[in-house]
Amino acid sequence: MKDLNGMENQDLMQKIVSLAKRRGFVFQGSEIYGGLAGTYDYGPLGTLLKNNIKDSWLKKFVHSRTDMYLLDAAILMNQNVWKATGHVDHFADPLVVCEKCNFRERFDMLILTETKEEGMVLLPSNPKEQKEMLDGLNIKCPKGGSHVWSTPRQFNMMLATKVGASEDSAATSYLRPETAQGIFVNFKNVVDSMNPKIPFGIAQIGKAFRNEITPRDFIFRLRELEQMEIEYFVKPSEWEKNFEYWRDEILEWMESVGLDMKKIHNVEIGDGDRAHYSARTIDFEFEYPFGQKELYGLAYRGDYDLSRHADASGQKLQYVDQGEEGSEVYVPHVIEPSFGLDRTVLALLVSSYKEDNMGDEPRVYLSLDPKIAPYKIAVSPLLKNKEDLVEKSKNLFGILKSEFKNVVFDDNGNIGKRYRRQDEIGTPFCVVVDFESLEDESVTVRHRDTGEQERLKIEDLISYFKEKLA
Repeated sequence: MKDLNGMENQDLMQKIVSLAKRRGFVFQGSEIYGGLAGTYDYGPLGTLLKNNIKDSWLKKFVHSRTDMYLLDAAILMNQNVWKATGHVDHFADPLVVCEKCNFRERFDMLILTETKEEGMVLLPSNPKEQKEMLDGLNIKCPKGGSHVWSTPRQFNMMLATKVGASEDSAATSYLRPETAQGIFVNFKNVVDSMNPKIPFGIAQIGKAFRNEITPRDFIFRLRELEQMEIEYFVKPSEWEKNFEYWRDEILEWMESVGLDMKKIHNVEIGDGDRAHYSARTIDFEFEYPFGQKELYGLAYRGDYDLSRHADASGQKLQYVDQGEEGSEVYVPHVIEPSFGLDRTVLALLVSSYKEDNMGDEPRVYLSLDPKIAPYKIAVSPLLKNKEDLVEKSKNLFGILKSEFKNVVFDDNGNIGKRYRRQDEIGTPFCVVVDFESLEDESVTVRHRDTGEQERLKIEDLISYFKEKLA
């Protein structure tokens, strides 16, 4: 096995990006027109991979529980939602502009890239002090070399749009920058319709949009992204034990989907760096080829969101807790586990990318967990020009596909090339119908990671794969 830790990070990232396009995982958005920065399209295999991740997340955090309710809120919301939460005024990053070439960058990213000490530099929040820091470090413009940096200004990252035929301000809406607020504004609807017992959660998977100043690092920092989020409502006095519980649940799920846990770091966010409404936040950071960056977050949001929406809307967003000693009315506090789906895809590609030599030939393969891999099984005839082998393999393909869904038929090229292709896209098992199969109703099953092969009866395949793919 080649030691990928010794591979240059830039080289590894280029290999992953190349594989993602070549094999149909991820394409540049609007590529035939030159692309659109910060947008990517998921190809056939990338879509299957994303759906498998979402299915695993839903199974773990929704379908196997009795205290979780699923939601699918609208992307467009009343503008007052975002005014109430402070997004209209404060959802911003500090923007600096090179006045010689008009290159734009986030102030914090410019500083941290220069110092190469991400998370270790205390950054001022005052624009005047930020400008003094820029000038003092004498940071060159990445685009033009020479530079004259502007004073940083706050750049709101929400994408505004107009709703309806009116052009006045009442028609303004925003493409939601997070999925969480769709949950909070539906809190009362869920409580009134479902009568949940506290603690309970509301979960959602959906798109969010951020007008990033400089989207970067492939699918890591995007303008259109997908989130998997939970708002878990608890008694105010019980937030700490629930926070620890969700920390363990997140770690358990990460390991179950095949993330490299040696690359995971739990980072406690300090007082100066947390959101103002949070009394505690943990970032689960991952060692990407371009650095250790946030993958997931776990935040204690208190009653900030429900209280702000209650004040702004005039609605009572409370919970009536019917206890043995009578009823208690309060605004629940919230624990928020937040998962970036696109970042999960990238972290899984990094975790599973492997290079080795098999049969004296170099090989690339993705060691994806079988339940996450786009295709579970590939079915092939040993030779594509033998009608009886092709017919039998297609019949077997139909049986396996009806049982396991994500199964592919592959007769392109010789058997060795098929193995290499299926290895590279992470297919854990290849089933080959050969001449012996016509005689004894058995097939060869090849294992992706080891290349080992075993002979199995066709009648035993379904029970065999049910065990392997569980």
